[in-house]
Amino acid sequence: MSNADKFKQMSKGLDLAQAIFEADRCLLCHDAPCSEGCPADTRPADFIRKLRLKNITGAIRTIKENNILGGACGVLCPTARLCEEKCSAVFKSENRPEGADRPIQIGKIQRFLIEHAWQTGFKVFDEKPALRPEKVAVVGSGPAGLSCAAELAKDGFSVTVFEARPEPGGVLRYGVVSYRFDMNFFEHELNDIKELGVEFQCNSPIEGKEGAEKLLKDGFSAVFLAPGLWAAASLKPDAAGIDGLFSSVDYLAALRDGRFEEVEAKIKGKTVAVIGGGSVAMDCIMSAAKLEPKDVYLVYRRSYLQMPAESDELIEAQEEGVHFLLLNQPVDYVTDKSQRLKGLKLARTRLGAPDASGRRKPELIEGSQWILDSDVVIEAIGNQAPEDSTDWYPHVAVTDKKLIKADPNTGKTSVDGIFAGGDIVRGPALVVTAVADGKVAARAIREYLGN
Repeated sequence: MSNADKFKQMSKGLDLAQAIFEADRCLLCHDAPCSEGCPADTRPADFIRKLRLKNITGAIRTIKENNILGGACGVLCPTARLCEEKCSAVFKSENRPEGADRPIQIGKIQRFLIEHAWQTGFKVFDEKPALRPEKVAVVGSGPAGLSCAAELAKDGFSVTVFEARPEPGGVLRYGVVSYRFDMNFFEHELNDIKELGVEFQCNSPIEGKEGAEKLLKDGFSAVFLAPGLWAAASLKPDAAGIDGLFSSVDYLAALRDGRFEEVEAKIKGKTVAVIGGGSVAMDCIMSAAKLEPKDVYLVYRRSYLQMPAESDELIEAQEEGVHFLLLNQPVDYVTDKSQRLKGLKLARTRLGAPDASGRRKPELIEGSQWILDSDVVIEAIGNQAPEDSTDWYPHVAVTDKKLIKADPNTGKTSVDGIFAGGDIVRGPALVVTAVADGKVAARAIREYLGN
């Protein structure tokens, strides 16, 4: 199998028998805690109950009516710390605090139901509502933008999504490796949104002085800003010219947008280091490990237990042969005269008192610097708003990190008619929380435009 083949398709989900078997384990709780654990209000208790009673189309309808990206969330959500964490099937007691059974595999059931709908041709939204006269602009086609656009289209609003990149999807298309979330799966979900009547204008960045605010003058009654965070944080602001240094944004996008062979050539047989400890870092490290490197290292300045990545991701990385360099702080890069990367300069750390995040703060150990020989380094240390982003909406209040200030209950910004959600408001967060932001803003826009 070629390296490209390893990236083509995600692993197979549950079949009908497996999904029903799993649903049959549900305890049919009256006040189901699992539903409380879903930020997007996908209502897992309802769709699992319907599946258990063999009402498959009803179960599918529950998901799609409450979460237009139910398939994506079923695949990508960290369900172990959301809905599944609250599942009552995990019997816990004083004598057995770890529980006597495993939770229902809610995410896998959710994925199965969405795939089953596509395979059988079942359409939840088979009739378009009466079209309203108001037009709404959505800036950005990531999870928040898609969610908001779909909710408004279901109510009959004319919605246009402006996307700067060649194809819609945001992080779902350009920020997740294919073996975790392939494009065939996503295209099905995207078609569900297009069939609602949502119009997409790609290669259409909304930038320049007051670019977003001008949409209100161009005939749109409301604007939802969800451009995401596509500027990558870097260890050194002047490091962009180093050959062999990638940001996580560019690296993950390159695996998706036709540059796969270029990335493969950079990594095959080379020593690769990924800086970071979150889920994005895990995507980078696991994909690099599949491209036949000589060695691959995950570098993190805190301890293993403080890594924000999911536990199953960490275990999978170790099984793949990734070397974990913990309690090491990257401080600089080593290059030759041609600006080719030769190494990553590190300093060992110790953990001090807890910082604002509640985790113990890493402190550099004096005189502990050393160099890790590296041909390729991928920085996965966070994303931020582009420097000029506030020029697009100069009258919208933002934080010192250029994140938009928006009411969490409505998505309203400081400018009348402009709403916002997703990572541009929260900072880097989960797909499911972005979906929730889109739903919240859609409800507020509906009210703003007179129900």
